Formats: sequence, C-alpha cells, structure tokens
Amino acid sequence: MITQQTELQYLPPDLKQELLPRHVAVIMDGNGRWAKRQGLPRIVGHKAGVNALKDLLHCCKDWGIKALTAYAFSTENWKRPQEEVEFLMTLFQRVLRQELREMVEENVQIQFVGDLSALPKALQTEISRSMAETKDNRSILLTIATNYGGRQEILQACVAIAQKVKEGLLKPEEISEEVFESHLYTAGIGDPDLLIRTSGEMRLSNFLLWQMAYGEIYISDALWPDFNRSEFHRALSAYQQRERRFGKV
Repeated sequence: MITQQTELQYLPPDLKQELLPRHVAVIMDGNGRWAKRQGLPRIVGHKAGVNALKDLLHCCKDWGIKALTAYAFSTENWKRPQEEVEFLMTLFQRVLRQELREMVEENVQIQFVGDLSALPKALQTEISRSMAETKDNRSILLTIATNYGGRQEILQACVAIAQKVKEGLLKPEEISEEVFESHLYTAGIGDPDLLIRTSGEMRLSNFLLWQMAYGEIYISDALWPDFNRSEFHRALSAYQQRERRFGKV
C-alpha cells in the first residue's frame, strides 16, 4: 500500500514553484547499512527502501515535479551475493504486481531503462505489463533504471549508430547530440535537473553519465530508507539557491 502522506503534503512556502526541477533522479544508497545499524538482514533495508521511493514519488506528484528516475539495480549489482540478488528480483516483481493498480489510479506513467533482457522472464513480464498499462498516464513519469550502467548505455548507442552508418541509413556528418540521445535507453525522457544521492557517498556510480552533463548534484547524509519529505525539502532548497549557467557566464 502507498505510504501515508503525513507531513509536507503541499509545497512548502519557502520553495518557489517556478524554480522546482522538472526531473529529479535519485541514487538510492544505504539500504544495507540502514538494516545493519538496526541489527537486521540487508533484505529488510531493501524493503524499507521501497517505501521511501513510494513516498518520494507521491511527494514529487504533490509538489508538481513531473519526472522521477530511480537507480534500482546497476550492471555491477549482479556481483552481490546470489541470495540478495534473487531477493531483489523477486521484490521488484512483487512490488510491480501489488502497486500497479494504484499507479494507474494515480495517473503515474512507469518506464524501465537498462538491459532488461538479462532480467528473469517473470520480472520482464511484469515490467512489460506495467509499462503498457500506464503508457497514457501523464501525472508524473516514474523511470526505474534496472540492470542499468551508464558506460554500457553509451556503448550500445555507439554500436547502434555505427550499424546504421554501415547500412547506409545514416551519414557520419548527420550524427548530432540529438541523434545520439535518441539511441540511449532514456530517449524521450529528458535529462535530470537534479540528482540526489543518499548516504553521503560522492560519486555517480555509472549512473546517467551522458544525461548528467549539466545536472545539479545534491549529496544527503541520510541513508535511503530515512530519506523522507523533510530531507527532500532540504535538497530542493539547496537546488533553488544555485545558479544554473550551463557553461555560460
């Protein structure tokens, strides 16, 4: 069930609507450490992390932010213990199945980006169903990066473009930023204005390497399950104090 909205349901008065980011991305770091601090298994942290993401999604919707992209599973995460990986795959599948009806009712559009072909078939089925049933929703776009890696994304785009050149469908001089972006997993989604990473870590971890060329980055010391609306409020306040110049003076 969607987390109950108990605080900051409406846009705080100190935030300016016209200065909000259109698109927020999050690196949801710290689930395992959160669980360890409480003497609990890592999988409990992942369950708590799902609740934090659901509340952030509703917060974005309440406050007028149109797109949220979450880094759920990286290409490197397959190196984690098999038991944890299998639990995550099952968790993704179960959450999609349980939450889909409410996402439809809330007018949320769901997209997945990454190499989805490597995921378990049952999960692929749930992903396809969730994307198909929400494709016409327009309240907010929720993008889940699963089996995603920024370097992998750029390489596959290069290969696809090279193949088109080889087949005579594209001339080298016709390759532009727009053409390149159209071959990325995130084609049509738009670049994030703000990337939030939790748990105090200061790196991109192979996430949205092309898309974050001019995005603002905010580091929160909170572990992901503790990242609530108050923490998001602080992140947005910091964002609104910055001057985005995009390389200009």
